[in-house]
Amino acid sequence: MKLTGVKGPYLDIVSLSDIPAGTGLASSGGFATALLRALYALNHRFISPEDLAEQACHIEIEVLDQLVGKQDQYISSFGGMTSFEFLPDDRVVAKPLTMPAEALANLKDSLLLFFTDSSRSASQILRDQDSRSKQDSQDIRRNLDFMKQLGLQSRDALVSGNLPEFAKLMAEHWEHKKQRSPGISNPRIDELYDLARANGAVSGKLGGAGGGGFLMLYTGR
Repeated sequence: MKLTGVKGPYLDIVSLSDIPAGTGLASSGGFATALLRALYALNHRFISPEDLAEQACHIEIEVLDQLVGKQDQYISSFGGMTSFEFLPDDRVVAKPLTMPAEALANLKDSLLLFFTDSSRSASQILRDQDSRSKQDSQDIRRNLDFMKQLGLQSRDALVSGNLPEFAKLMAEHWEHKKQRSPGISNPRIDELYDLARANGAVSGKLGGAGGGGFLMLYTGR
């Protein structure tokens, strides 16, 4: 409220959610951007998606000292199918993506979300990864570089409508993501993933930092 200049004694803010916190669906980033947007609208003020995302990042990363990235706030601000480049100077470049209409419809029909019945603290998992990176762990750095390339390849697969390639990259992404920290997966999650694959799912991964939350599956061909 201080950031947006909203004042006055007669203001009631209520939050309703269909999902619990700590489930890897950008709940904190989504909440921060939505609340900021609502407060600006209350004062009839316009804010661009870039500024909205940066202010949400400022609240979470600098004010609340949370060890999180910027991707959740940015996708919540921009929406749609968007590619983001996070540059070394802290700038973020957003590029809307366009998929063939049939491929987009098939993608929507092929993605499923299942709650694993557990939540986790993303900060704890991310803090472990951050510590390993700052220790100049070559394995972690190679893993992150490889994951970046997977992201670029996944973007290209979506834009070209190559969903089988996208599914293959998702499976590869999940296997390499688990190598970054022991807290990203656990025997229960591995069991659920293997069960899904045994019953027709092509690939999948946990959303967010891992450790719990929602398991996203790709079920198309």
